[in-house]
Parts: sequence; C-alpha cells; structure tokens
Amino acid sequence: MRLAIAVAVLTAGSLALAKPPANRWEQLPDVPAMPEATEHGTVDAHGAKLYYARYGKPATDAPVVILLHGGFGNSDHWANQLPALVDKFAVLAIDSRGQGRSSHTKASLTYDLMAADVIDVMDALHIPRASIVGWSDGAEIALKLGIGHADRVDRLFVFAANYNEDGNKAGGNRSATFQEYGQRCRTEWEHLTPKPHDWQAYVDGVMPLYRAPMGFTKDQLRGIQAPVLVADGDHDEVIQLDQVTEMSKLIPHAKLVVFHDASHFALWQDPQAFNDALVGFLTN
Repeated sequence: MRLAIAVAVLTAGSLALAKPPANRWEQLPDVPAMPEATEHGTVDAHGAKLYYARYGKPATDAPVVILLHGGFGNSDHWANQLPALVDKFAVLAIDSRGQGRSSHTKASLTYDLMAADVIDVMDALHIPRASIVGWSDGAEIALKLGIGHADRVDRLFVFAANYNEDGNKAGGNRSATFQEYGQRCRTEWEHLTPKPHDWQAYVDGVMPLYRAPMGFTKDQLRGIQAPVLVADGDHDEVIQLDQVTEMSKLIPHAKLVVFHDASHFALWQDPQAFNDALVGFLTN
C-alpha cells in the first residue's frame, strides 16, 4: 500500500532543490539523535532477529507504548517523540522486519507477518498489552494488530495510513520531501547494517510488501474496538485525506486529527503539535 515510499527510496537522490522550500510541509527537518536506551537487544521471531529498544519507565510501573516506524526507516525516527513520552510511559521502539537493525528471512514480507512480529516481541518481553503508535507502514501494522490481536491492544495511534488503494495519491513520491526521505533512509541503513554495500538486496527484500494487494475492509475497520486516533497532515503527499477522514468515521471509537501545514512527515515538521495530539490521546 505504501508503494510511493518504495519508489521514493529506489529513486533517492534523483531530485535536487534549487532553493530552500518555502512551505513547512515541503521541508524535511533533521531528526535529533535518540537518547540512550535503558535496554536494547533482539528477539527471535519466525527466523528473523528483531531489534528493540526500551526507554522511559519500567513496564511494571507504567503503561507500555510501542512505536512502529514508516517504510524503509528505523525506530530512531521517533526521536522527536520520546521526550514527550518517557516521563509517562514505558516506551518500546521496534525496527520492523528487514529494516533498520532487524534481519529478515526468505519469507515474503507482509503486514500480517510484521504484526505477528510485534506480538512475538511483546511475548518475549512479557508485555501483555500495549498502545500502538504507527506511522505509515507502522500504522498499517497497528491496524492489523487492532483487527487481529484486539486482546493485546489498549489504544491505536494511526498516522499517515489509508485502508485501500483508493486512498493513494498519485505522484507524491516524486516530491522533493519523498526523494530526501529516501536518501535519508539509505544513509541511515548503511550506518546501521553490518552489510552496507547490499542496498539493492535490502530494497528487494522489502519490495514484496508493496507489490502484494493489501487493504482492510470497512467491516474490519468497524470491528476495531480499541480507542483510535486517526491522524494525517493536510498536505500528505501520498495519502488521500478524504479516506483518512472516512476511516475515522468507520472505526467505532475513533477521533480525527489533521496537522496544519504538514505532510506525511508531520512528526518531524511539527513535532510539538504531533506530540500534543499523541500524549493527549494516550493519557485521556
């Protein structure tokens, strides 16, 4: 469903800006370094090793919040959000299968498999329930968890996701922000991976996620019982805002937040508004 992200990554570096963008939604701000984790490691899941890092309070003392990043990214992309979360929650950030510091197998990558991975990490770390915060691909995984693993989910924060191909916006992957995102993901991956020269193999491993038809039915969305906040930027390059709005109406206990003058990358472009919405949702 996030084919536009895949195209952006594959063509990273092909566009150059003649001058700095004038609008906030056209910018891709730098993300600060992550703070030191209280614990990090890997969990074996269906043959893959999934990287995780824990921040904030112990899971025995506070509600658990799991952060799931966007396509071709890694869990360090949540660095702007951690300061708003660590004083209130036990935060668990996961690198999705085949991305960041997590390995993959020969199995075809699917959102169902990635949702099962999250459950495997929760089981290994003895986390019975958690709120799931997902961005783009991570938000698709969050919806899968809300539909298929309702007993493990407290709340869902679903940012920059659609529920079928009708919610795609054509051409957004060619924007300068998406091109820069693709280059950023490649640079970060080359730093994180022990095999930095295998970029094409990395891309080939993730691409099945976008080639396979995927989506949610309206009845599946109506069946989600957890409280949900559906969010997006008003200038999302690849997601139709009308479908985001529709999704917020289909899910029974859902609310909608639209970030002004922001895009698919609102968590970087307007972290204050993003964090206010996120923490407000998780604490009320």
